Amino acid sequence: MKKIISVFSAILICIYISLFNYCEAISFTPTFEVRSQSAYMINLDTKSVVYEKNADAQQMPASLVDIMTAIVVLENCQDTDSVTITADKKLYDEFDEYEYPDDLRYADILDGDTLTVTDYLHALMLTSSCEAANILAYHFGNQNISAFVDKMNKKAQEIGAANTFFTNPHGLYDPKQVTTAKDMAIITQYALTVARFEDIATTEEYEVNPVGYVTAHEDDWMWSHSNIIMSAASDYYVYGVKGIKTGNLQLGGRNIITMGSSDGIKYLLVLLNAPFYDSEGNSRYYHLEDACQLLEWVFDNFNYQVLLSDDEEIAEVKVENSDGSGYVLVKPKEELSTLWYNDIDATSIQKNIKLAEDVKAPIKKGEKLGEIELKLSDEQIAVIDLVASTDVDRSFIKFNLSMTKKFFSSIWFLIAIIVTIFISLIYLGLCIWAYNDAKHRAKGSFSNKKIVKKLYGNKRK
Repeated sequence: MKKIISVFSAILICIYISLFNYCEAISFTPTFEVRSQSAYMINLDTKSVVYEKNADAQQMPASLVDIMTAIVVLENCQDTDSVTITADKKLYDEFDEYEYPDDLRYADILDGDTLTVTDYLHALMLTSSCEAANILAYHFGNQNISAFVDKMNKKAQEIGAANTFFTNPHGLYDPKQVTTAKDMAIITQYALTVARFEDIATTEEYEVNPVGYVTAHEDDWMWSHSNIIMSAASDYYVYGVKGIKTGNLQLGGRNIITMGSSDGIKYLLVLLNAPFYDSEGNSRYYHLEDACQLLEWVFDNFNYQVLLSDDEEIAEVKVENSDGSGYVLVKPKEELSTLWYNDIDATSIQKNIKLAEDVKAPIKKGEKLGEIELKLSDEQIAVIDLVASTDVDRSFIKFNLSMTKKFFSSIWFLIAIIVTIFISLIYLGLCIWAYNDAKHRAKGSFSNKKIVKKLYGNKRK
């Protein structure tokens, strides 16, 4: 049953994402430099792309992998508050041998600690805890981490993240583990539909109360979210920003996925492979700088605008045999309201109209009679159907006159004439033949009577 629900949810999110594809082609360029190698920012309400940069280039996800780890766990655990798992140090062995120790992130989960699945998920999403990732993967992979990773890859394919491949549940370096900014947006959007994910991934601080432990933890055990843009105490603070995940790899750069909202408009931002250092070798948090600038840019410069009203009369279409003026007005089938850059005048949008030809009555209100394409600087914004604004009845007289006129000018009329002439000629020929035949027979009959008279005279037997 859980498997059916999971597949059904995947289908729903794919359909939901695809509903707004018609306005994904248009994106805008900020006035500042974005240092992250890949970027993808969408409006979560319409799924329209606001900004993208190398969105399909494969990068290393680092601990952004934890988003998929959390998805698989949440879809395989109905009550994360009740299920407990005891940490086992054997699951930490690979970290001791890891080649790039600066990539490792720990949540101070010690051998013998017993925590709920909810606790482990907070450690995973807030701190990028390597130990929490392995503990969860081992438990929900039936004591097999590789089996759990297989579930991660299967889910990625199910929801359309075709350019993503996972090799581990924690995101540590592996050249085969890749994703794209666009794929991570797809994965995160799906995650936001999974129960409890958003609450966990946007928690700023989490206090841990272990069910049991062997070694006492000093003072209060607290985990803070690594996305400090959401913290008012941070130099990078931006009001309206929430979670979701950060990730760093020495060989893969700095990554971040975060949400932000302003005036009720919600955004999702993915940034991959920002450099660790500036040109002088100083450590820089370019992923945070890029995120702050992009979020403030959209907050300050974008608003919803109606680019095409559904009651705007666009053109007239000629209608044959109509009971009236002979024309019908067409209007857009639906209103196009989308996020728009304030500095671009909507009147600069090009409108290319294609109307149907040879339209004949009757016409029903709402019937498609053309299309209107909206473009900006050769980029397609949308294509909207144009439909009849009213019913158009058919005129009985006009229709019959039209049919009569068309019949006399049609190929069928010509064929009928030719066939009639041909049949008439055949009939005439038959008549002539019959006449000649009758005449011949009559002449033959007269000659026979004369011969009989000569031989027998007028005698009769």
